[in-house]
Amino acid sequence: MASGYGVNGGPSRCFPFWQELLSCYVVNTTEFDDSGKAKCAGHMEDYYECLHHRKEAARVKALQAAYRAAEAKKLKENPPNATQIRNLGLLDKEDDTKRLLGSS
Repeated sequence: MASGYGVNGGPSRCFPFWQELLSCYVVNTTEFDDSGKAKCAGHMEDYYECLHHRKEAARVKALQAAYRAAEAKKLKENPPNATQIRNLGLLDKEDDTKRLLGSS
């Protein structure tokens, strides 16, 4: 981010957020008084989220946990039968029937 250029030569993905943050600082602070920085907290938060994706990662983690919990609940309420467990979709039905009946 130091140069403002991305990997492929254009502006980096977070450069617009940096520009907003910088313009907020320019408007709200002076050389002698930087108490206006508090007004730029939202811009700072957006810029850091663009850089590090912490909120996005937390949301993805929460969604994955909810999905796994729903899948576990579904399996407890509707467990697979023996044929589904035995097959796992890997064997043909004819091979499975022959194996169960003991004929070759």
